[in-house]
Amino acid sequence: MKEKREAIAYVRDPKTRNYPLAYEQKFSGFLKAITEGTNRPGASILIAEPWVIGDNYEEIVESLSRLAGTDVPLLIVNPTALPARN
Repeated sequence: MKEKREAIAYVRDPKTRNYPLAYEQKFSGFLKAITEGTNRPGASILIAEPWVIGDNYEEIVESLSRLAGTDVPLLIVNPTALPARN
């Protein structure tokens, strides 16, 4: 029997992009998604674009570091399937 897989969609409010907040405040939704994923076997976190987990290199690395070791996969939707958001 196949293992049940489900996705936890993480959507970040665009208003927080490049906004000077502490990491824990700016990405509290992502941190909650990580916690939720660790409590739901077979769950993955689904994001539409890489910028939702960080506005710069340091924030992206911080997000990936917090996800590392949790056994929760991160799925990124193919950006070509989405309208441009520049």
